[in-house]
Amino acid sequence: MIQFIVDSWNGVMNAERNPLRHIPDLNTRHMVLQVLAWMWCIAFAMYFGSMWIFGITAIAHVILIAAIVFTVATFETAKRNPTFFLKSGYHTPSRARTIWVDGKKIEDPYGGEHE
Repeated sequence: MIQFIVDSWNGVMNAERNPLRHIPDLNTRHMVLQVLAWMWCIAFAMYFGSMWIFGITAIAHVILIAAIVFTVATFETAKRNPTFFLKSGYHTPSRARTIWVDGKKIEDPYGGEHE
């Protein structure tokens, strides 16, 4: 099932794998894909017979596509560069009475969270 979803996504949205890959300019490919998305919004609006539906479906498409792109980008970043999410000085120490750093147990001199 997951492979079907990935293949379906790549077949439509991945400009390197769908038929738009034959357009040499990346900006042109992106514009063509955007025009297709708006065309589908208009088609749904005409089908349901309301311009309100066009506005709703247009916004829904933008939100849905943005969410999917953001999720895929996050997954790809996690796969290719997992340390990207571990910034130095960002993480706070544990609230437990003991903390583990690089496999070594360190006693918290101040006690735990409720001390």
